[in-house]
Amino acid sequence: MAGELGTNLVALRWVANPWRGDKFEALWGEVAEAALDYGATAYAFFRSKEDQAVFIQLAFGFESKLGWERYWLSDEVSDARARAVGLFQVPIIPEWQRLVGFGSRALVPVGD
Repeated sequence: MAGELGTNLVALRWVANPWRGDKFEALWGEVAEAALDYGATAYAFFRSKEDQAVFIQLAFGFESKLGWERYWLSDEVSDARARAVGLFQVPIIPEWQRLVGFGSRALVPVGD
């Protein structure tokens, strides 16, 4: 599975503004998935159950930072960020990670 994901991971921590989490979730879910169209091998978009304002976006498998930037700076994602202004706190700083270990017993179901 780790080979399918690639060894690179980009992680973003989003914090929604008060009473804006549901709107941000609805808007950004499709945008997070669009990373697949720009070279990511997998993506995940999480919302904290403990703090409903916190979201984590993961994009696996970009071969280089240039691949990530093609996604992040694309017209599609730039326009979505403009539509989301006021829904989240800034700054948003993508963190480039290198996968050093991964394991799974089963696929994680979407939802509760």
